[in-house]
Amino acid sequence: MKIQFFNLKQKYNIKDYKFSLILLVLAISTIGVFMVRSANIEFQGKQILGVILGLCVMFVISLIDYKWMLSLYWLMYVVNIILLLAVIFMGTTTNGATRWLDLGFVQFQPSDLTKLVTIMFFAKFLSDKQQSIHKKRTLLEAIGLMLPSLILILKQPSLSATICIAALFCVLMFLGGLSYKFIGTVLAVVVPTVVLLIGIVVQPNQPFLEHYQQVRILAWLDPEAYADSASYQTNNSIMAIGSGQLSGKGYNSDATTSVKNGNFILEPQTDFIFAIIGEELGFVGCCGVIFLLLLIVIECIIIGARAKDLSGKIICGGVGGLVGIQTFINIGVATGLLPNTGISLPFVSYGLTSLVCFYAGIGLVLNVGLQPKKYQ
Repeated sequence: MKIQFFNLKQKYNIKDYKFSLILLVLAISTIGVFMVRSANIEFQGKQILGVILGLCVMFVISLIDYKWMLSLYWLMYVVNIILLLAVIFMGTTTNGATRWLDLGFVQFQPSDLTKLVTIMFFAKFLSDKQQSIHKKRTLLEAIGLMLPSLILILKQPSLSATICIAALFCVLMFLGGLSYKFIGTVLAVVVPTVVLLIGIVVQPNQPFLEHYQQVRILAWLDPEAYADSASYQTNNSIMAIGSGQLSGKGYNSDATTSVKNGNFILEPQTDFIFAIIGEELGFVGCCGVIFLLLLIVIECIIIGARAKDLSGKIICGGVGGLVGIQTFINIGVATGLLPNTGISLPFVSYGLTSLVCFYAGIGLVLNVGLQPKKYQ
């Protein structure tokens, strides 16, 4: 069966549609809808709406030739910068952070879109520069093009999104063809530098971080000293996950010993949704969620390995890398492995912008999988 869409002179075989990836995404999204309901029933309706909207966006994007979309990469880049600037000057402030644009009917978070634009832009940029990827000029150009987005997001401030996008950029550069030797050299410099910076930023009057960011790092290093303030959320999250033991206390448990029911975790439907999963579904439920997200990453990598060109490989690897990075950060925060930084768990946490953008990313991966492998 052939499908032609938007008259873009591209026909697809329905047999090439990766339904296994769609099923995985639907499975984790279904878990997300139920866990958001358990965390805060007021948000379930919007989460369901986000899944439906995301599916529509995914389907449409999956049938548009990604090569055509990549031809608009500079337009995507400019629009992304404009949106991030709009947040600085016209954004909505919540809890001391200005990260959203109020569109009247919904609040839109441009930093989530930035992740997708970064993948698309560098898929095209690196595929055009694949012969000169190791040259200093190409590396400096790539870093220079990435810095404006990172700086604007950091100013919101959103340290978690900045770290996530910076890590994503590193993944994209690796997929673009950077050698292991170069990566090893960079790591040999970066790791000691990070350790040194952590030692500096915990000192009084340090110039690098906002006070609340410094406190979060201090609370991560010494949670007991900040048990009633900065590490309160994380300590309660760890308690909730541990209390679930093997099989959990049961979905939407009304137990009086529930950390969730005692309102000890603020905004459990977003950053700390994994704590609710751990408490109610236990170790088994946590492993199930991690396994589903891992399968999504693996499926993206497999589709990328079969892509017809480098840009397709970068798109698939980038989307898979984004899911993996954001999952690691979210769960790392919920379990105390990382300092407290607000970021969603892909396809699970409440957040319309994040949810729809992840579905759009899956749509791109599906389109790469539909393309005939005519050339390398």
